[in-house]
Amino acid sequence: MTVSVVLFTSDLRLHDNPTLCAALAGGGRVVPLFVVDEAIVSAGFDTPNRRAFLADCLTDLDAGLRRRGGRLVVRTGDVAEETRKVAAEAGAGEVRVAGGVSRYAQRREERLRRALESDGRRLHVQDGTLTALPPGAVTPAGSDHFAVFTPYFRRWSHERPRDVLAAPRAVRVPAEVGSERVPARADTPGVSAGLAEGGETAGRKRFAAWKRTGLTGYEDGHDDLAGDLTSRLSPHLHFGTVSPTELVLRARRAGGAGAEAFVRQLCWRDFHHQVLAARPDASWADYRTKHDRWRSEESAGEEIEAWKAGRTGYPVVDAAMRQLRHEGWMHNRGRLLTASFLTKTLYVDWRVGARHFLELLVDGDIANNQLNWQWMAGTGTDSRPNRVLNPVTQGKRYDPDGRYVRRWVPELSGLAGAAVHEPWRLPARERARYDYPGPLLDLAEGRDRFQRARGRS
Repeated sequence: MTVSVVLFTSDLRLHDNPTLCAALAGGGRVVPLFVVDEAIVSAGFDTPNRRAFLADCLTDLDAGLRRRGGRLVVRTGDVAEETRKVAAEAGAGEVRVAGGVSRYAQRREERLRRALESDGRRLHVQDGTLTALPPGAVTPAGSDHFAVFTPYFRRWSHERPRDVLAAPRAVRVPAEVGSERVPARADTPGVSAGLAEGGETAGRKRFAAWKRTGLTGYEDGHDDLAGDLTSRLSPHLHFGTVSPTELVLRARRAGGAGAEAFVRQLCWRDFHHQVLAARPDASWADYRTKHDRWRSEESAGEEIEAWKAGRTGYPVVDAAMRQLRHEGWMHNRGRLLTASFLTKTLYVDWRVGARHFLELLVDGDIANNQLNWQWMAGTGTDSRPNRVLNPVTQGKRYDPDGRYVRRWVPELSGLAGAAVHEPWRLPARERARYDYPGPLLDLAEGRDRFQRARGRS
């Protein structure tokens, strides 16, 4: 009887998992394997919020496999070496893994292929698992990837995604393959107090509930900071506990303007993955350099720390940064505002912000985090690279009554309406009642500095 190893990475689900389904198609036994990658730990990407969420995902995946007669095998160490050992223990002829797009994922696949081939085993890399359309499925004439979103979206929208696959009914795992204990959230200290629950069960429940209550109003309300009408599925997409293909198809079946707007956001995710697949250096190097002479962490250290702590004196920026620290997640409009403030008002290198986000974001994804930061810094794919978002006008527009600010900046809870966005305009005696700093710098000053640096008057 044939045996296959399925190496789970960012596809921690049973529903619509092409890699798992391909391994089960022959009717043989399967070893569902997850390797706690020591290289990721040593590189600093194994942060408390993602480790805790991952533990939820693995616990739920193991439970789902056990309901089907199987179990999850967990190992710790070098991915290639541990997978090689498991394949040998199981007598497996092949290993299957979902294809990744980051430089690290590509190198991991190559190391894994070499390790297995030395033992006479095969590696199958499965496309179409981590994104709705695989990177490279659509390309423009004369290039290996789209560098502008709108033409990509037009082409992407005309492609028919693959069919959604059912979860397997049974998974038979060789008894002789041993496993470490499945990690638990309680194993991880330093987790954000408001971190959401991980796992496929939680992800599918969240989408089902949001589809009933939030999808219809998504087009008009997705930028409403206080309303919080976003799906909050980004952590589940990052860990693959929900399928982007299934989300696209289910949203399209629901129909309406809200569904179209949601599908467009899923396309943005695919867009960033196809950019990174073609240009893996964009994870840390400018995609389109502006030859910026960014202020360094040494020269702007105090301002950077104020930004991280949510003490810039600009309430909507501070509210978003405090939400990040408490939940390990931030509203998308908040991400745009905080990134614009750091890179274009403070004129600090986008990599400083991207690194801080990766330390806290449960959905800290190299493709989306880094390329969204580059988009806002004007070094990425944005067609208006010098745009600057004004946190006061943006706050008044997307948090008009100040509910979002008062939720996360309780020092200002006594202020009513839009006045919460400009507390420095209060009379000095009234302003003294609030334990809140004045503006870190004047917005016009920051904008002038940025425009001079970019060579514009």
